[in-house]
Amino acid sequence: MRVDILTKEYPPAIYGGAGVHVAELTKALRARGDLEVMVRCFGEPRGEEGTTGYPDLTELKGANAALQTMGVDLAMAADTAGADLVHSHTWYANLAGHTASLLQGIPHVISAHSLEPLRPWKAEQLGGGYRLSSWIEKTSYEAAAAVIAVSHGMRADILRSYPSIDPDRVQVVHNGIDSELWRPQRNDEIVRSHGVDPERPAVIFVGRITRQKGLPYLLRAARELPPEVQLVFCAGAPDTPEILAEVEGLIADLRATRDGVVWIADMLPREQVIALLTASTVFVCPSIYEPLGIVNLEAMACELPVVATATGGIPEVVADGQTGWLVPIEQVQDGTGTPTDPDRFVADLAAALNTSLADLTRAREFGIAGRARAIDEFSWTSIGESTLEVYRSVLP
Repeated sequence: MRVDILTKEYPPAIYGGAGVHVAELTKALRARGDLEVMVRCFGEPRGEEGTTGYPDLTELKGANAALQTMGVDLAMAADTAGADLVHSHTWYANLAGHTASLLQGIPHVISAHSLEPLRPWKAEQLGGGYRLSSWIEKTSYEAAAAVIAVSHGMRADILRSYPSIDPDRVQVVHNGIDSELWRPQRNDEIVRSHGVDPERPAVIFVGRITRQKGLPYLLRAARELPPEVQLVFCAGAPDTPEILAEVEGLIADLRATRDGVVWIADMLPREQVIALLTASTVFVCPSIYEPLGIVNLEAMACELPVVATATGGIPEVVADGQTGWLVPIEQVQDGTGTPTDPDRFVADLAAALNTSLADLTRAREFGIAGRARAIDEFSWTSIGESTLEVYRSVLP
C-alpha cells in the first residue's frame, strides 16, 4: 500500500503541534516496513527519501495567503498518481487531498488538528482568505472517506461544526509523544543562556502567539504569582501585529513590577526547549481552543506537572489531580472560545498556578505521574497502528 501524506509543516519547518504529529506519524508508519509512505509538504526541497517539498508558485507571489496555499495544493495533488490513499493534515493541505481523491479515484483521510469555524479570529490574519480556508475545510471534510479526530472533544466539535458528516466516518486517534526524545535533561548552561536561573522556581509557557493559546490571559494571571517565581514565555510566530502588540504591552507591564520575566521569541531547537522544561517547576497551557495540546504531552514527558484549561481535548491528556490541575472555563458559544467571564478565568488560572507552586513535593509527584501517563497511553507506535486501521477501513 502506498500512502501519500500531505502537509504544510514538515521538518525542519515545524511551528506547531500538527507538524510534530505529521513528523512522528510518518516515522511510525515507515518503521513498520509494510507501507510505502510518501510525504508531500510545503516549502523547499527536503533531503529525505520519499519526501518532496513544494514552494509557493511564483505566479501567485503577492497574492492572498490562502490563494498561495491553493496553488501549492494543486501542485501536490498532481503528483499523487500511484497512491492508494491520501492523508491530509490541516486546511492548508485539505484541498490537495480532496483534489487528489477526485483526480485519482482514491480515498482521502483527514486528520483534524483544528477547525476553521472555531478560529474566527483568523479573519484578522487572512482577510477574505479566511472565507476560502473555511470553504476548503468544509468541502474536504464533508467529502472525506474518514476524518481522524485527535481527541473525543475534537470529534464532538467536528460533528457540531459539520453536522452533515456521518458520525461513523469520524474516528478518534490521539496525538502522541516520543518519550525517548522528550525526557528530563538538565542543562544549566542552556537555561542560563536564555536568562533563566535554574535555582529559582519557574512557570513556563510554550506556544505560538495566537488567540487560541490564551497567552494574554496568562500574562494577566501572572501578576498574582509570588515574586520569587520566574515566568518563562517561549512564545513566537504571532498571528497578527495586533496580538503581538498586546503581548508586548502585557510583558512590559509585568517587567515593570517584577524580575525574572523571560520572553524567548525564537523557535528553539528541541534540546533547548527540553532544558527549559526540565529546569521549570510547572508548565502552563492557558488555551481557549485546543483539540488536544501536544505541548502538554511534551511537558509531561519531561516530568513537568501541568496547569491547563479544561477545554477541548486537554482533559483527555492532563489528569486533574494526578498529573496536573485543570482550570474551569465557561466559554461564549460563538466559535471564538472567549471566556464568558474573562476576569474569573484569569483568577482561576492564577489560583491553580499558585496551588501548584505552594507544594513542590506534590508538583514533583504529578510530574513523575505525567511522564508515566505519556509513555503508557500516548506512544507513536500504537498511534501508527490505530491510524493504519483507519486506512484499512476505507480501502476497497
